[in-house]
Amino acid sequence: MKLITAIIKPFKLNEVRDALSAIGVAGLTVTEVKGYGRQKGQSEIYRGAEYAVHFLPKLKLEIAVDTPLATQVVDTVRESSTTGQIGDGKIFVMDLDQAVRIRTAETGADAL
Repeated sequence: MKLITAIIKPFKLNEVRDALSAIGVAGLTVTEVKGYGRQKGQSEIYRGAEYAVHFLPKLKLEIAVDTPLATQVVDTVRESSTTGQIGDGKIFVMDLDQAVRIRTAETGADAL
């Protein structure tokens, strides 16, 4: 099993969710986060005054999938979340040793 963590722009969430549903991903977890990468934030103008925004709003998606589906999920998230602009985000793939469904006590891929 793999745990895929993706950091994306907030306005891309619906597009990513629809694309993942189309390939059979049953669920995902979304967390609102803030951060910066190479762009180091950006400058904004509010009521005529310029100020720096050091941490930009992003969404963190966590998707647990069976190993054979992981590459397809990564490709789907990348294709559906890209804008071609700086700050599109990152995708991380980690091994997932165990998963347990609390309600039924199913384990492994059955719990996903």
